[in-house]
Amino acid sequence: MRPRALAEVVGQAHLVAPGKLLAEAIRLDRLPSLVLWGPPGTGKTTLANVIAGATRADFEPFSAVLGGVPELRAILARAEERRAHRGRRTILFVDEIHRFNRAQQDAFLPHVERGVVTLIGATTENPAFAVNAAVLSRARVLQLRPLDERDLVLLLERALADAERGLGARGLIAEPGVLEALARAARGDARRALGLLEAAAALLPEGASRLDAAAVERAADLPLLLHDKRGDQHYDVTSALIKSLRGSDPDAAIYWLMRLLAGGDDPAFVLRRLIIFASEDVGNADPRALAVAVDADRAHQRLGMPEATYAIAQACLYLATCPRSASAGRAFQAAQRAIEEHGALPVPRHLRNAVSDLARELGHGEGCQSPHDQPGHYIPGATYLPSELEGARYYEPTDEGLERAIAERLARLRARAR
Repeated sequence: MRPRALAEVVGQAHLVAPGKLLAEAIRLDRLPSLVLWGPPGTGKTTLANVIAGATRADFEPFSAVLGGVPELRAILARAEERRAHRGRRTILFVDEIHRFNRAQQDAFLPHVERGVVTLIGATTENPAFAVNAAVLSRARVLQLRPLDERDLVLLLERALADAERGLGARGLIAEPGVLEALARAARGDARRALGLLEAAAALLPEGASRLDAAAVERAADLPLLLHDKRGDQHYDVTSALIKSLRGSDPDAAIYWLMRLLAGGDDPAFVLRRLIIFASEDVGNADPRALAVAVDADRAHQRLGMPEATYAIAQACLYLATCPRSASAGRAFQAAQRAIEEHGALPVPRHLRNAVSDLARELGHGEGCQSPHDQPGHYIPGATYLPSELEGARYYEPTDEGLERAIAERLARLRARAR
C-alpha cells in the first residue's frame, strides 16, 4: 500500500501540498539535499520512493544499518561515473542516517559538496544531535509529523478497498468505529496501522468478512475504546470529568481525562474544557489555575501527543486540588442581567474621557481624582457605576484561597466608604 505518487501520499500537507517546498522541488525536478526527520511510519521512506519515481535522476537506496562503507563507496563511484560520462544525477537515499558515526557521514560529504549525489537522509533522531553539522549545513531538514486519525482511517479504507495491493479481494467490511479504533492504536504510525489491519483480517474465522471490535482487540492486543466522539458517551465522560474536578477528586478526574484521550478525543477539546473550568470553578480563589491550564494548551501545541499528556495530566490534577470559587461567573452574569434590565445607561460625566476642549466644557472628567494620590490608593465615597446602579454588588468573593484575602480587602474598603 506504499504510495507510488505524490498524489497518493496522505498527511504531511505542510510538505507535499501544492505550492509547498517538497511538492515544488519534485515538480520542478530541482531537489536539494534533504534530511527527513520524523517518528516511524510517518512516510520518510515513502517520500524517498516517490521522489525516486518522479525525478529524472538515478536513485540509489542505502541502509546505514545493513550496508557498510565499501558498499557506500561503490555507490558513490557509480554516481561519479554517471555524472562524468552520461551527465546524469544521482539521488543517494541513506535510511537511518543517524546510525552512521561522524567519520562515516564524512565519507560522502565531498560528493554532496561537488554535486555528485543529492543526499536524502532519513532519521527518527533529532538531526541536531545525530547528524554532522557539516551535513546539516548542506541539507534542508524537513520534519514529518505523526499522521492524525483521519489520515490513518483514509489509509485503512484504501487498504480494504484495494484488491491489487490491499485486502479488497476479501470483501471485508469494518463495523462502525473499528477503523477509528485501529487508527488510535497505531498512534500516528501508518505502517503499524496497516499491520494491525492485516493482523485483524488474518484472525477472522474462515468465511467471515466483518471486522468487529473483538477482531481488532485481538490484533492490537489491547482493549479498544469505541465510544463515539460525537455521541452520548463522549458527553457523559466529559461530564464525569468536570464533575470530578468540581468535586475535588483528582483520582476520578485523571481517570476520566485518560478515558477521553484513550477514546480518541481531540486533546484540544479536553484542554478547552480545562481552561474554562480554571475560570468558571476556580477563578480568583487561585488565579494561577488559569495560567496552568493555558500553559498546558501551549505545551500541547508545541509538543504534540503523546508527550503533551504529561502537561495535560498536570493541569488536570492541579485544577482538581485547587480551592473553589464560582464568583467570576456569578459577577458577570449579574452584570449581564443589569444590562438587560436597564439597557445602555449613560457613563457618569466624571468618568468620561476629556480628550478635547469641548468635552471639558461639557464637564467630562470633572471632579475625577486618581486613587494613586490618596492614602491606600482608594477614594472613599467615589462612585463608578451609573447612578441608577449605585450600591449594586456583582462580585462577592468567597472565603476560599486567595479570595479570602480579596474579600477582606473589599470589606475594609467598603467600610471606609460607609
